[in-house]
Amino acid sequence: MPALDLIEIDDPADERLVVYRNQKDAWLAVQRGDAPAARSAGLFMAEGELVVRTLIDSPRQVHSVLVAENRVDTMRDVLAGAGAPVYVVPRPVLAEVVGFDMHRGVLAAGYRGELPPLEEVLGQSRTLVVLEGIANHDNVGGIFRSAAALAGADSVGVVLCPRCCDPLYRKAVRVSMGTALRVRWTVAEEWPGCLDVMRERGFETLAMTPSEGSVDLNEFEPVGKRAVVLGAEGPGLSDAAMERCTQRVRISIDGSVDSLNVAVAGAIALARVCRPD
Repeated sequence: MPALDLIEIDDPADERLVVYRNQKDAWLAVQRGDAPAARSAGLFMAEGELVVRTLIDSPRQVHSVLVAENRVDTMRDVLAGAGAPVYVVPRPVLAEVVGFDMHRGVLAAGYRGELPPLEEVLGQSRTLVVLEGIANHDNVGGIFRSAAALAGADSVGVVLCPRCCDPLYRKAVRVSMGTALRVRWTVAEEWPGCLDVMRERGFETLAMTPSEGSVDLNEFEPVGKRAVVLGAEGPGLSDAAMERCTQRVRISIDGSVDSLNVAVAGAIALARVCRPD
């Protein structure tokens, strides 16, 4: 195991801690740090032991780790593998740097890296989750978590339209329980034309919609590769997206309830279509 080189800091104004200093996600996303340009493409923040562990174990490059003194021992087994500076600070200094009393006591900054091309995500995925216009970070994080749990982090891919929120915003990463750092994903700039590409690559594209003519998910028999296509709560999928899908499916619910949360609907759909063929 590599030697663990801890850098102790007791000054909250230390410039080495600038990325942790109560910075917003938008600010982080445009920072280049000191990584080569091909790998930088901005930074993101991971919070909490589980998410930081996932980042360190993932293929993503770690910029640095910030850990409270009382959390070093619980993280020692993975910190040496971070391949980046590990800053250790007293808990009051941590609170002053990040702007609040962070009880988790562990943060890490990672490099965003370049998004893989759509073709790469399609080629490496058995199941796809396709998102249109989902702007709520809780929902995006929850969908990633369900995708990893129900379809397998190594078998699923997530494709987002350009209007979706960023899966690497800290709240989305936190809600995903770190799976946003493991699941392959990309943004399809050609929207909704990318749905045609999926169909051409052998994916059955399933538009989740309560509209007339949709098939009850319980009656649907999934065969081969499939893509679950989800739209934003309220408006749902656009007509242009639904027209390009091979099938429209619905989750039958009690008529007294308007709809399901999109992350819940996605989980139900994945549990159904990801069963063994």
